[in-house]
Amino acid sequence: MRTLYQFHGGIHPPTDKTQSNQKPIAQSALPAKLVIPLHQHVGNSAKAVVETGERALKGQIIGRPEGHLSSAVHAPTSGTVAAIDLQPVAHPSGIPDLCITLIPDGLDEWALRDACEDWRALSHTDLRHRLRNAGVVGLGGAVFPSDMKLYAHKHKITTLVLNGAECEPYITCDDLLMRERAAEILQGAEIMRALLYADEVLIGIEDNKPEAINAMKAAVAAGGHARMEVIAVPTIYPGGGAKQLIRVLTGIEVAAGVRSTDLGVQCFNVGTAYSAWRAIRHGEPLISRIVTVTGNVDHPQNFETLIGTPVAELVAQAGALPGTTGYIMGGPMMGVLLPSDQAGVIKSTNCIIAASDKLFPPPKPVLPCIRCTRCADVCPAELQPQELYWFARAKNLTKAEDYHLFDCIECGACSYVCPSNIPLVQYYRFAKSEIWAQQAGKKAADAARERHEFRESRMEREKREKAEKLAAKEKAALAAAKEKAAVAHSPLPNPDKTTSHSTKLPNDGSQVAGYLPKGEGTNESLRELQVDDTIQLKIQAAIDHAKAQAAAIKPKNTGQLTPQQQAEIAEIEARRARIREIAKDATEEQPSK
Repeated sequence: MRTLYQFHGGIHPPTDKTQSNQKPIAQSALPAKLVIPLHQHVGNSAKAVVETGERALKGQIIGRPEGHLSSAVHAPTSGTVAAIDLQPVAHPSGIPDLCITLIPDGLDEWALRDACEDWRALSHTDLRHRLRNAGVVGLGGAVFPSDMKLYAHKHKITTLVLNGAECEPYITCDDLLMRERAAEILQGAEIMRALLYADEVLIGIEDNKPEAINAMKAAVAAGGHARMEVIAVPTIYPGGGAKQLIRVLTGIEVAAGVRSTDLGVQCFNVGTAYSAWRAIRHGEPLISRIVTVTGNVDHPQNFETLIGTPVAELVAQAGALPGTTGYIMGGPMMGVLLPSDQAGVIKSTNCIIAASDKLFPPPKPVLPCIRCTRCADVCPAELQPQELYWFARAKNLTKAEDYHLFDCIECGACSYVCPSNIPLVQYYRFAKSEIWAQQAGKKAADAARERHEFRESRMEREKREKAEKLAAKEKAALAAAKEKAAVAHSPLPNPDKTTSHSTKLPNDGSQVAGYLPKGEGTNESLRELQVDDTIQLKIQAAIDHAKAQAAAIKPKNTGQLTPQQQAEIAEIEARRARIREIAKDATEEQPSK
């Protein structure tokens, strides 16, 4: 007989499970519409690959995985895409998220499915790829993409733990799943064991579920699963937590900041194993799940529900009773109050509780903490909840982190036993959100600083490159000037020879000294003449260009002039002629050089 261990703390709240576990799983009716969020898993949201007005088939991908950590989203039935917009979702924040609204056509027409008769013939990479495209995620609440958890780890995985504890009150979906579909759960667990190369599979089920325990044991024996063992564990809350169940079954203490895989253990929910089997063997993506509908309803029951079914329509099938004050997704300890009854069922929806004042009376007035330490006695993470409360209330977030705030699993055991009715978990959630906001702000500030520093560096680099280019250009110009000066200072042929003077220099510059008055045949005089000649040539070229432009211009609006306009034009032309005569006389009187 296997030795079981204990974890610290825990409580024994009323289970309230018998209301919903007396009937078999029922198929929920097809709703009038399906509101399917694109973000139903840990990681990046899926990206919509359908358009408004498009017809989608059952099982067709309507949201493609985006990035490394993501999962696909599928059409739960055939129908028409009515909208892709922001809708209320099952989240405590109440913030709408991007959803695809699908109007069923009633045909329930499947898309092409890639079923597999023998999964052992597939490679491990192919198996994980199929799970990713099938949208299989953890159904125990974490909704972590299962294909990411099934990679071979750097540490040897010796034990695969299958979690069937279902410790929270009211929830019975895993109980009924194990009773009715035990063989398929074990087939999925066998695939997971092979992908992890695990030596054994331990299936932990709380001892208040005798029917599920017997069904799973019978399936293990009938299927010849020699490496699997079904173990009844004590009923205590939160014994269904992954770390707590691992501790009970193996004795391994998963410390803060340590992953169970580093210690050779991996944990999956029984619902996840069932979904993995349906995806591999039958090619069925995760488009439905078992949901417990209980609380203020006429006949509580478990329903196999399409993802995206509005909560109001699902609860109506269980016979909604008057006096409902709201709907809780999950159990009363860790569940969240839904912002709207029109929010659609998502992959993590294991239970919907119709709340009423009779079932959940309004909270009592909060009294001062009396430091009774009951919260510390029941904390499964062995924290100091009363100290965390003071730090969170005072917004002393650094001290809260020092007291291992993020080790809190928010199970609610401390709030349950507090005689002062302090909502401790709400303070812890507030402190965590503040720390996350600060970290996000710091990350954004760091990114902005890096962008600024990069911009400054880029501008400095460009400035330096520009200066270097300018210096190189100036250096080249200086070198050219020096080379030109060297040519100009070179000795000229026959410097003392004098010939007849001419007003025009030879084109090749030879015998230049002969054109100079005697005694002026120097290099300096040569350069002056060369410069004067160049200037004269440029002036003459400019004059010729101006004359050509003037000749090309044709006067406009010169027809049908009045006598007054003709007189004005004649006067202007006369002035121009006088100016030209004056300029000509001044040029003739200027002495020549």
